[in-house]
Amino acid sequence: MKDTTVFDCTKLQLPRLYNPAGNITAVNNNQEIPFQVKRVYYLYDVPGGEARGGHGHKELEQLIIAASGSFDIILNDGRVKRTFHLSRPYMGLYMPAGLWRELDNFSSGSICLVLASQVYDEGDYIRDYLEFEKYKTGGQS
Repeated sequence: MKDTTVFDCTKLQLPRLYNPAGNITAVNNNQEIPFQVKRVYYLYDVPGGEARGGHGHKELEQLIIAASGSFDIILNDGRVKRTFHLSRPYMGLYMPAGLWRELDNFSSGSICLVLASQVYDEGDYIRDYLEFEKYKTGGQS
């Protein structure tokens, strides 16, 4: 997905079922998100001042949710940077492949939940920003 831009990202409001005993949000494959979920992971206990991410993906699509607390997602397509703030468990950020991402400004106790379109594949990662720039401009990565 070399031609994706930060403007291909979409903040999605996920369905909420209200209940006085506590709300529930369900996410279904190819309904609330435009892909089949093949992997779920979450980040937690991130110390204050730490950043996570700092990489891109060639094929992986993601839905990123602040399951608890809040954090920022800084996206970069090689030309434009865009920052999204997530702070509600019923809001998610759809992120297509081909973007560089960083996670920052984690609040105390925050949990970053990620629904991914692929199982873990180290070969899909671009971990060096200069390699990412080459990838986006048609160079090899």
